[in-house]
Amino acid sequence: MKKFLSILLAASMALSLAACGGEAAPAANSGGTPAEQSVSTPAEQSESTPAEETAGIPKEKIKVGVVHLSDPSEGTGYTYTHEQGIQGMVSNLGLKPEQVVEKINVNDTDASAVENAMLELIEEGCNIIFATSWGYMDTCEALSEEYPDVIFSHGTGYKSNGKNFNNYFGRIYQSRYLAGIAAGLKTESNKLGYVAAMGKNNGEVTSGLNAFAMGAASVNPDAKVYVKVTNSWFDPEGEKAAAEAMIAAGCDVIAQHCDTAGPQLAAEEHGVWGVGYNSDMSKDAPKAVLTSVMWDWSVYYTKAVQSVIDGSWKAGEKVENYFGDMGDGLITLADLNTELAAEGTAEKIEEVKAKIVSGEWDVFDGKTEIKDNEGNTHTLEGADYGSCNWYVENVDESL
Repeated sequence: MKKFLSILLAASMALSLAACGGEAAPAANSGGTPAEQSVSTPAEQSESTPAEETAGIPKEKIKVGVVHLSDPSEGTGYTYTHEQGIQGMVSNLGLKPEQVVEKINVNDTDASAVENAMLELIEEGCNIIFATSWGYMDTCEALSEEYPDVIFSHGTGYKSNGKNFNNYFGRIYQSRYLAGIAAGLKTESNKLGYVAAMGKNNGEVTSGLNAFAMGAASVNPDAKVYVKVTNSWFDPEGEKAAAEAMIAAGCDVIAQHCDTAGPQLAAEEHGVWGVGYNSDMSKDAPKAVLTSVMWDWSVYYTKAVQSVIDGSWKAGEKVENYFGDMGDGLITLADLNTELAAEGTAEKIEEVKAKIVSGEWDVFDGKTEIKDNEGNTHTLEGADYGSCNWYVENVDESL
């Protein structure tokens, strides 16, 4: 059945290419370092590379699939933020709602459920599938070999094949460093809590935690960051319980790399402060949240789908990885709650942010030596999450 479906998809693609005519547009900058990337607006892209003049897929015929870890209707957190990005892409490109097919509550630890969700999207004619959670990576890798005419775009992972399977992520540590400044200036106990979805060996989580701790130390050398690991990307009860344990141990600012607003709710209930993640969690815990580390996924989703439409991304030929940053708008920081934040926080954040956006400075530049909490020194380049399996010197693992 899979092979038969692959043949049908290939035939469909061939018909679309024949209908489009003309020569392929020059490849867009969809990968490489952030400095190499060039993000044009949808209007500019449409004007310069109209679908009917390229070897891409006509806009009115493209179909986009999305696999979500939870339900976007939660209204906050990880899945909600990705859904906002998808809807932003639909609006930017002028797609119809029926051109997007979404699968929700797909457990990324259930390989069978993940495969079934993606196969359903393929059967419904999706040309590109966005798989938003880490645990979808291996299924994307396998199915990309079986269905070479479908593009599989995987969020947060590290695998790709350069043909029809890529990964996308960004320098989220940049915003985490800035959030660390807010936390370091606010704490009264010099104990900051951090709810981590995964442990030290997960470079994505660990590099962000390190950046947060470094940001805090830059303004408060006495600040320590205490970490508790839930071993799950999505665990509402476990995330809140981890935050409560750290609050009980004296932490008065709670940050997080996990999916729900549970840690921020715990912070508000116990009269301490917090830093949200993914979406602006001040609406969930307005009396606690100083700011939130956020993504604007519409930046990537718009770029990716437009590239498939104009033919600069074509399954089997060239599908590159994407790693965005604060400069291209993928990485953001929610407005600071100036009523809660310490005096001078906004000014300090803006000072450092300007250096990051301009390229004058970055948290992980691949050259500066960083000391870990075991006395060793390391260097880290921002895109090399895989080598970050250590915590910086002001991170405490004892709780």
